Amino acid sequence: MSIKVGILTLSDKGARGEREDISGQVIHEMVADINGTVEKYDVIPDERHLIERFLVLYADEHKLDLIITTGGTGLSKRDVTPEATLAVIDKEIPGMAEEMRRVSRQKTPHAMLSRAIVGARGNTIIVNLPGSPKGVRENLESIINVIPHALQILQGTMGEHPKDFK
Repeated sequence: MSIKVGILTLSDKGARGEREDISGQVIHEMVADINGTVEKYDVIPDERHLIERFLVLYADEHKLDLIITTGGTGLSKRDVTPEATLAVIDKEIPGMAEEMRRVSRQKTPHAMLSRAIVGARGNTIIVNLPGSPKGVRENLESIINVIPHALQILQGTMGEHPKDFK
């Protein structure tokens, strides 16, 4: 199964060209491990209406399977990625967000401050990751192997369970 991926980096400095997007590069490298092909990539400022617009565009018009955001999951006034994500998803997938925080918490107590959301819009899974390359790698590593299975279930492409499945 080939997975069509969009990467959306939320960074005021990145959008102005003042910061290189290393976190987006890490995501690009990591999704290759699950047969992911990055079809869309943008760096935009931390503006809720823009984030919502890009998430909807990626999911509904570009029909991407997976959208991964990086940045805007903390507590600062400009951190609005979770609010934008909640505004556009149909359902949350809390276990994946909980697992990211659990794994990160083993490395730093500050992980409990993450407000990252994972959810689905139509046939698309949206994953919020922190803005740092280290945080991206740790969080994505904790859930990446579950993503193909989750997409199969969400998109109805998974075969039936064996008759003896209980």
